[in-house]
Amino acid sequence: MTDAPKTLQATIEKLTAKGKGILAADESLKTIQKRFTPYSIDCTDDTRRDYRQMLFTPADLGHYISGVILYEETLFQTSTKGIPLPKLLEQQGIIPGIKVDLGLVDLVGSGDEKITEGLDGLAARLEHYKAAGALFAKWRAVFNIANGKPSRAAIQANAHNLARYAAICQSRGIVPIVEPEILMEGNHDLKTSAHVTEKVLNAVFTQLKMQHVSLEHMILKPSMVIPGSDAKPASIQDVAKETLTVLLRTVPAAVPGIFFLSGGQSESVATAHLNAMNKQMSNTPWVLSFSYGRALQHTSLETWAGVSSNVTAAQAVLLKRAKLNSNACLGQYDATEEK
Repeated sequence: MTDAPKTLQATIEKLTAKGKGILAADESLKTIQKRFTPYSIDCTDDTRRDYRQMLFTPADLGHYISGVILYEETLFQTSTKGIPLPKLLEQQGIIPGIKVDLGLVDLVGSGDEKITEGLDGLAARLEHYKAAGALFAKWRAVFNIANGKPSRAAIQANAHNLARYAAICQSRGIVPIVEPEILMEGNHDLKTSAHVTEKVLNAVFTQLKMQHVSLEHMILKPSMVIPGSDAKPASIQDVAKETLTVLLRTVPAAVPGIFFLSGGQSESVATAHLNAMNKQMSNTPWVLSFSYGRALQHTSLETWAGVSSNVTAAQAVLLKRAKLNSNACLGQYDATEEK
């Protein structure tokens, strides 16, 4: 473990390269089946492999994407030509990562709030994943806003688990992505979202410090501060302003990168929000980038639809989306390019 800090620093420098972001392709079997269903795609080992292979092999993807978060199945799959899927990423200079949490369960005594499982046996699993090529990991915790939630119990329990996960990762030379997601569902307004996000991030960083996590060797993957899906939408500029305000109040300057999740936003809106933040404050202490799943994949999946002859067109769509988000990281996104 003596080389862990050196390994962590090398990974961080590659992940936070200027103008690059992370593709989240770590959908669970249940989630990817849900994504395939509208296009009548059978969810099998082969179709999941074919889809991920399509995502990982566009020429020049590495110009815009620094890392890809994989589901465990994907980490150990091989391409139709017998090449391990992580190797396809490495060939483009893209770092493979791995989702390591085991999903959500009810938090006992808190009504309908959730806590994330997966700490038991994590150290051993990380060694296995690292041997397969994974150099960073991701753990997601969720918080919903409704009827006084999230409760203090839910915030503290999930913050503690995020910090324990991060500490275990770093002890194994794996960069942790810490993902506290504030769910969009609800009718809460922008100010309520900002208030809850601030509370959650304060708790998370308190726990990270208590668990002696190296802030210089982690990435934060937060939600943007946006109103609930049933509330009146906020302007692009207001979302950017509120998000930056909360981050400046809560995230230490030692953190090298903040890579936002899209959290149900449309592709273009997620890109516009990221761009507005980078334009409003070009000298933040952290890299502001993206770690999008649906907001990178949606139109590409729609174009592919499980048909091999659509691969080239689907890859072109993915590359365009990745380039637009790369531009947003630099504050140079042009919305007219969406057409």
